[in-house]
Amino acid sequence: MSLSKSVKSVLAMARSNPWLCILPVCAVVLAAASASADPTPPLVTINTSGTPSENGEVFAALKISLLVSSIALLPSVLMTVTCFPRIAIVLALTRQALGTAQTPPNQVILGLSLFLTFAVMSPVFTKIYEDAFLPYAEDQIGHTEAIQKTYGPLRDFMLPLTRESDLALFMDITGSETPDDPSELSAAVVIPAFIVSELNTAFQIAFLIYVPFLILDMVISSVLTSMSMITLPPTVISLPLKLMLFVIIDGWSLIIGNLVKTYGAV
Repeated sequence: MSLSKSVKSVLAMARSNPWLCILPVCAVVLAAASASADPTPPLVTINTSGTPSENGEVFAALKISLLVSSIALLPSVLMTVTCFPRIAIVLALTRQALGTAQTPPNQVILGLSLFLTFAVMSPVFTKIYEDAFLPYAEDQIGHTEAIQKTYGPLRDFMLPLTRESDLALFMDITGSETPDDPSELSAAVVIPAFIVSELNTAFQIAFLIYVPFLILDMVISSVLTSMSMITLPPTVISLPLKLMLFVIIDGWSLIIGNLVKTYGAV
């Protein structure tokens, strides 16, 4: 009788609180898992001696982390040490000269500028890949040498496109001395001087593109004023004419072709 009463009391408690039935099951599962688990914790070793380990891996985790971190810096690199700023600025100001507002959209202009940048910079990127990335990935060169071999082709690309006045400006800002060989200039001088030179060149090219459209706007505005059509916005007449002339002369091909040729001698 006592056993049946105990069973009945346990069943009553289980009906009133279902968690009492789940807890024993969880205890059994945890006990089985702990019994089958390896009692020794995993060991993590980090090689910081700078010498190859027994299995031939040299800073593998560090290299992976540096590679992943460099992806976040890729847009900044494209905006500073390549031809991307000049191309993007010229195409954006060409759209503004046409008066088409957001047509083509910013995504199209940036995408086209990016592909043109890879086309112009392909010899430089190929040299960096062959001379710096592959030897570094195969543990043939160290970190310092890899950085030097990466900066070398970029410096050779930037220096011919950089004005001497801009180099002198940033040498004064950084307090650097004038070296005997321009290739000895530091990146803190070459990169900002190159950006300023690219901005100046981009605005010069954009001004030459802007002038014909400006003249057309002035002519149409004068004609409308002489016809006493002051209430009619000049852009209503000038925009279709500008688009028609731009398409007839194949304007995008002319601009992009001549823009890429500005890097032909580099």
